[in-house]
Amino acid sequence: MSPHISLSAETLTYVMGLPITNSLLTTWLVMLLLILMTYFVTRKITLIPGRMQSVVEILIDGLYSLFASIVGKDNIRQFFPILGSIFIFVLFANWSGLIPGVGTIGFFHESETKHAFIQSANASEVIAQEEHVEEAVETELLEGEAVLETEHETATEEVAKAEHGGFTPLFRGPTADLNTTLALAIVAVVSFQYFGLKQLGFGYVHKFLNFSNPIYFFLGLLEIVSEFAKIISFAFRLFGNVFAGEVLLTVIAFLMPIIAPLPFLGLELFVGMIQALVFSMLSAVFLNTAVSMHGESEHAAH
Repeated sequence: MSPHISLSAETLTYVMGLPITNSLLTTWLVMLLLILMTYFVTRKITLIPGRMQSVVEILIDGLYSLFASIVGKDNIRQFFPILGSIFIFVLFANWSGLIPGVGTIGFFHESETKHAFIQSANASEVIAQEEHVEEAVETELLEGEAVLETEHETATEEVAKAEHGGFTPLFRGPTADLNTTLALAIVAVVSFQYFGLKQLGFGYVHKFLNFSNPIYFFLGLLEIVSEFAKIISFAFRLFGNVFAGEVLLTVIAFLMPIIAPLPFLGLELFVGMIQALVFSMLSAVFLNTAVSMHGESEHAAH
């Protein structure tokens, strides 16, 4: 049996016509875990922190200081909620794909092509019987029988393959699905536009639509393209790194399932944290750029 590797997330079921994929199910579980962690950590906050509260405060303060060094002390209070949320969610989403059972626990299903080919074969037999009744079309009947035999042989082969069915994992790492990373990228880029408009007003729009001279107009078009390029860059960078890591672990575990995967598992834990850090720090850099363009634009105009 070969290892199961799928570029796209598999659909588990449908709810009101909307597909529920294994990556979406894992995303909901990660969100539920984060909500429960937040509840249990914050339900009894005291002035003199306990052990758990102290650990969480140290981690949050470290993140706060890191992002403050990028966006500045004046902006960190309004930017930290989005930056901290992105980092924590991406981190847990990356690590969730490394949990034993994710990608391996699932179910085998009978392929739908089996029933389709059986129905096709039955339909062909009915047509053949009707043609047998018509004596006036002997030549067509002979040709139809030859075609029927060929279709029957093909259907038999396909049914034999379909009997083995396919494997659908119940869980899949959220960031190993391009849909999730694309959604995160859109949220990040939309937040850039929101904070840019909030702080600079029409001056921020002036960066994209500047009709003062042809050069500034062309630069504005390039800025619009660059915003869409950020979405593509964010989405594919995170997806590519996480998916490649999970494929590597799957192949190594298939070839040498006992001890060999452990070093690679430790490496992927590190890579998962680095990717969460890269995603959130790039978001911080672009946020800082979005809210500081006004002064540069005025200087360029003069």
